[in-house]
Amino acid sequence: MNARHRLLFTLLIALLVLLFALDLVVGSVHLSPTEVWRALTGGEVAASTLKIVRSIRLVKAIVAIAAGAALAVSGLQMQTLFRNPLAGPFVLGISSGASLGVALLLLGAPLMGWSGSAWFASLGLAGAAWLGAALMLALIATVSRRIKDIMVILILGMMCSSGMDAVVQILQYLSNEGALKSFVIWTMGSLGDVTGNQLGLLLIAVGLGLVVAVATIKSLNLLLLGENYARTMGLSITRSRRLIFLSTTLLAGTVTAFCGPVGFIGLAVPHVARMLFREADHRILIPAAALTGSCVVLLCDIVSKWLTLPINTITALMGIPIVVWVVLRHKQIA
Repeated sequence: MNARHRLLFTLLIALLVLLFALDLVVGSVHLSPTEVWRALTGGEVAASTLKIVRSIRLVKAIVAIAAGAALAVSGLQMQTLFRNPLAGPFVLGISSGASLGVALLLLGAPLMGWSGSAWFASLGLAGAAWLGAALMLALIATVSRRIKDIMVILILGMMCSSGMDAVVQILQYLSNEGALKSFVIWTMGSLGDVTGNQLGLLLIAVGLGLVVAVATIKSLNLLLLGENYARTMGLSITRSRRLIFLSTTLLAGTVTAFCGPVGFIGLAVPHVARMLFREADHRILIPAAALTGSCVVLLCDIVSKWLTLPINTITALMGIPIVVWVVLRHKQIA
């Protein structure tokens, strides 16, 4: 790590702290920085202020940091694995698997008369989404044992994703207005639906995903030069794929389960990290992408509060120009 990298990491950490503090202050209820500080440090404040800061804004800000890091790192892994600058964390159908799980809970269960079942009630949106994402991972892992070509796996993942989306559309067509509205709201994404009890589970799953991502750094660096070169260096491609798929599902699948499908972060942020650090080494890129993703999602959350809009609309508006730039840049190179 050179001096420029150290400076950039220092600036990103400082920006992260600033955005985190601003996210705690900004909201529909006006609170001064002094009130927020007192609520965090146990000072004397109104009970309503204490609840707003600790139970709502603090939890939401922590979720934003975890979600940004998770989506950015999973996107970086997918772009390296598939050697495709437009690959994102959901190219394997993780988002579609999670959406199918939620659709079966919100739309399918009432149609089957199972909405009153105690098992379905205890499963919850997060559990249904995580189960759908995990089943998709199991399917991809099984396929990857037999198929060596990574692009074939990508195509199969996209086909499975399209099939799941078709099933979801059928359920939407058959469902009543109330169930359909609940599902559409989930698809818009939200950082505020995570409770204090769920936060610990989210952080554990994201933490495990990041640990696995760190374990794949050597594999990712070798895969930059192609799978054939990686094999000649003694890399087990099958094992590396499984670890990367596991990490991506833990990261993107968990965020999708708890927050809904938050788009464009995993696709756009890795390119921002590469542009800032001018580096291809994943020892630098993984922490850079994690910090950049956390800052971007915090910023999107602040803007969404100001404009009173779903966070997915803000991430799309910020991410689309970056994706267009990437497409034009690679077209010029070709």
